[in-house]
Amino acid sequence: MRLLLDTHAFLWWNSADERLPLPLRVAVANPANQVFVSAASVWEIAIKRATGKLAFTQPVAPAIDGHGFARLAITVEHAEWAGSLPALHRDPFDRLLVAQAQLEGLVLVTVDEEILRYQVPHL
Repeated sequence: MRLLLDTHAFLWWNSADERLPLPLRVAVANPANQVFVSAASVWEIAIKRATGKLAFTQPVAPAIDGHGFARLAITVEHAEWAGSLPALHRDPFDRLLVAQAQLEGLVLVTVDEEILRYQVPHL
């Protein structure tokens, strides 16, 4: 399976936070699965860190690499698709993750009920 971590899922995985449910932790840890972290999540982390809403003190890229996750760039197609999604959820980062999951055939790893209003495969 090809998984795309929602930003909170990445943060919880990185800090071994048990708010990430066990079935999701098992899926992320499974070496048969390829796990992606989007540049959208890195951007969201950087913004929240800069505004004092998040205390993530380490550089994000080495954290992604250290877990063996793949980096997912944002393309023009992703941006356009995200902009064309129905206004079911106002968070632009989540909308971009939905677009990436839909266009790239990825399964979104999230516990965010709002994001699941979109037709996106998820765990």
